[in-house]
Amino acid sequence: MTPRNGSPAAGDDTADGDTVAAVVRQWHAVHPELNTGPMEVIGRINRCAALLQQAEDAPLRRAGLSRPEFDLLGALRRTGHELTPSELARETFSSGAAVTKRLKQLTERGLVERRGDTRDRRVAHVRLTDAGRALVDGILPEQLAYETAVLSVLAPEGQGELAGLLAELLSRLEGRMGALRA
Repeated sequence: MTPRNGSPAAGDDTADGDTVAAVVRQWHAVHPELNTGPMEVIGRINRCAALLQQAEDAPLRRAGLSRPEFDLLGALRRTGHELTPSELARETFSSGAAVTKRLKQLTERGLVERRGDTRDRRVAHVRLTDAGRALVDGILPEQLAYETAVLSVLAPEGQGELAGLLAELLSRLEGRMGALRA
């Protein structure tokens, strides 16, 4: 698909039928002078993210975990050491309040435990319990198999290309977003 604004489409003929293509056509009818090319990329990224969130990651759901909870447990597992709530917020791209809420729930489930800092009572250190470590280690292969199945609609070389393009975009956005928000 090549939009009438002259910008190349993000996809090939298969993109003609997706919901973003319809939105772009509608905007083009209202504002034919505007370049809707960015909408074709950002809109599709957002739509894919929304659809993936609606699916709610079946293996995580069966384990009674949300994606943000799993991300928090995963951060503790992959770093291999205790983290403070502030470090967990940075690792999981979450707000401090969201991390605090999740930690409370995960502590009640016996998956993480907190200990106070010996030098500063205001600081807490969080670590996985044995049950938390076993849950993450048990669910990760199943979650990766689920994600593999979701991506199986793309050829392996397409997956690699998409991963590379998204990595490039993410890297640049992470470096620029502070400047763009100002």
